[in-house]
Amino acid sequence: MKTRRRSAEEWSAWFWGDFLTDWLRRVQDGQAGVFDALDADGNPDSTTGKSLLTQARTLFTLSHTALLSDDPMLVAAARQQAVFLDRFRKAPGLYRCMAQRDGSPTALAADAAARSYDHSFVILGLVTWHRVSPSDETATLINACWEALKSRLTDPETGLLLNDDTGAGTNPAQNPHMHLYEACLQANRMSGDAIWLSRAADLRTLGLRHFMDQDSGSIAEFLTPDLRPLPGADGVRREPGHQCEWAWLLLEEARLAGDPAPDAPAARLIAFADRHGFARDGALKGAAFDAVSAAGDVTENSFLLWPQTEAIKTLAIRHMAGDPQAGARARALLCLMFESWFQGRPSFVNRLDADGNSLWSQALTRLMYHLVLAMTEGARAGLWPDVPQHRPT
Repeated sequence: MKTRRRSAEEWSAWFWGDFLTDWLRRVQDGQAGVFDALDADGNPDSTTGKSLLTQARTLFTLSHTALLSDDPMLVAAARQQAVFLDRFRKAPGLYRCMAQRDGSPTALAADAAARSYDHSFVILGLVTWHRVSPSDETATLINACWEALKSRLTDPETGLLLNDDTGAGTNPAQNPHMHLYEACLQANRMSGDAIWLSRAADLRTLGLRHFMDQDSGSIAEFLTPDLRPLPGADGVRREPGHQCEWAWLLLEEARLAGDPAPDAPAARLIAFADRHGFARDGALKGAAFDAVSAAGDVTENSFLLWPQTEAIKTLAIRHMAGDPQAGARARALLCLMFESWFQGRPSFVNRLDADGNSLWSQALTRLMYHLVLAMTEGARAGLWPDVPQHRPT
């Protein structure tokens, strides 16, 4: 007998109930903070250190869900996470990228680097935690991190974010700009302060100027140091997940600012992703590929988890804007995601092949940031239920 498939509503209830409770129990470390990953059996590796990226994203995840649910358990977990995050701070506004399990520095020089990508999530986590539990201390940390990003992690000539504070030359990347743009939009949502919308607009203009390929209507991942496309296949590589993620952020800025300027580039990114970014047949029909070329050829016929969440977020906001097909696509992709990456596993896996077999069995803790946003964006669009409200007993 075939097992009855769950609906989007049923998957939502399972995610916010059984799954989230079990996941939090597994990833929280008795020493402090959270483990970076669970293995295929759902167990953490207690021999490795912890990354700033994972800790900062988890602060956002816990704070975001605490705000929506008013659950004191999540508020307490977010508070513990905020305290642990501060152990990574090495100077005002600057945080080392890796630490030992207890949050103390490692002996490796590379682990002391302050990376702009990570710092965008420090701001994202702190502004959300500040809304949960306002304090002068957190406000000071937010401002210090922003000032460090502008003074220590920005190229004064181009205005683009540097990879880190080591001074080593690297290819400029779109990803830190996109996530700092995201953090600014979240800061505006949390505080209402218009300065964050101005900062977001500046980052959007900068990011699109340098990384938007006007010929194809897609976002490139990297540039050469002299701001040209990378040579060969790397220069035309496009990630459908990032096309969706940029589009969602652009549409969100347009909504928050009441400014239609971001709508046009969002529409081009959506059109590119719809034409080229999703599997049209097979076990994962409807899922977002890992990578395609600027011409639309599938170059990586594999499927990471996080691009599915970004597609869901973009479909949800398109549904709210009146797209007649977006809601059904979002619900179908949500069910496919849980059936393929989660069902029958202790937690979830990170990457699948075209037949739905696991290629990367770890459940990366940092991916929960993607998941909770996809779930809450779909709920905001009315596609499935929202986070259950805590009811005191």
